[in-house]
Amino acid sequence: MTELSARLSQVVNDPAKLRVFLREYYGRSGTAALPPWERVEMALARRQPDRVPFDFWAVPEVWERMRRALDLGDDLSIADEELLRLLGVDCRMVNTRYTGTKARELSDGTYIDAWGTHRREMSNEFSTYGEYASHPLAQAETVDDVLNWDWASPDDWDVSGVRVQCESLNVGARYHLRYEVGGIFEWAWGLRGFERFLLDLAEKPDIACAIMDRFTDVYIENTLRVIEAAGGLLDMVYTYDDVGIQNGLLMSPRMWRKYILPRHQRLNAAIRSARYPVKIMYHSCGAIFPLIGPFIDEMGIDVLNPLQPRAVGMDMARIKSEFGDRLSFHGGIDIQHTLPHCTPDEVQAEVRQRCNLLGRGGGYICTTAHHIQADTPLENIVAMYCTPRELDPA
Repeated sequence: MTELSARLSQVVNDPAKLRVFLREYYGRSGTAALPPWERVEMALARRQPDRVPFDFWAVPEVWERMRRALDLGDDLSIADEELLRLLGVDCRMVNTRYTGTKARELSDGTYIDAWGTHRREMSNEFSTYGEYASHPLAQAETVDDVLNWDWASPDDWDVSGVRVQCESLNVGARYHLRYEVGGIFEWAWGLRGFERFLLDLAEKPDIACAIMDRFTDVYIENTLRVIEAAGGLLDMVYTYDDVGIQNGLLMSPRMWRKYILPRHQRLNAAIRSARYPVKIMYHSCGAIFPLIGPFIDEMGIDVLNPLQPRAVGMDMARIKSEFGDRLSFHGGIDIQHTLPHCTPDEVQAEVRQRCNLLGRGGGYICTTAHHIQADTPLENIVAMYCTPRELDPA
């Protein structure tokens, strides 16, 4: 057993010892050379901060396990903020309050979410996920069928508390604040059905485009309201669409450019037009290397997430070399093998490698390449966030 593994085995089952352990690394507020917001802003400006900034995203089961491991109490807002502080996380998420009536449970145990997708909860030995139960627009035959459907409205989300939320998150230290917008292609096929939607793009693009346009319209209005309500305290918006799989793209670059790209261009142009400037982060899992250039030059993004390291062609050194002067990165730590199956020392080795490669000269926020899954050992999560974040000498 290595020294790291031995220390972790002594603290992970004792909340008081674990809190002390985390504070020895990055869990003490006010002791760093730079405050979190400035650290992230320097990195996104591709200037070298005092250390690589870190973020945290995980499935609900991991959040709960971390709360219990640290004995953080039952008030989730307080517990989650303390968890992020103990992990030395530089970023925070801002949310709106859903006030609409579309989301509801159905008599068969399935449910409709705020966007109208029909889901059911499915569990495995580790987690519970919301899978699609059916696709409400599967039978739509015309554009009118799409337009006349009962769509979500921007008025379904109350933004009046956004400013207070931003101020509350920044009490004691200013963090980098981000708002998640949503996916255009992904939520559209969720209403239509994945195979049906891909066939639509080839056979009935008007229907597919009508669904995507409706989402784009709502996203634009919703996001502009959030940015305005934040009053300059919001730093980034996060949009997404998975257009890659493990071994390649879901569609040809030509089809992506014809149908998916224009909607993201319209959304991003609206975000850029807001009174208060924000960075734009875009998420796509999978082997999306062929589209990174267009993401920058045609879509106009500032940050790419999640850099799935085991997807084909996602060579971190090449990505940093070819695009690092125009693009920042968020993610990069493997959740398919390293975090769930490797030792704490191996986890730290990968984190160190990513920080020294992607974080050289700024341009990197270190975090996992998607939500940390519930099969991940607690020791490996702690090891990741205790990895030295200061770069090795060049």
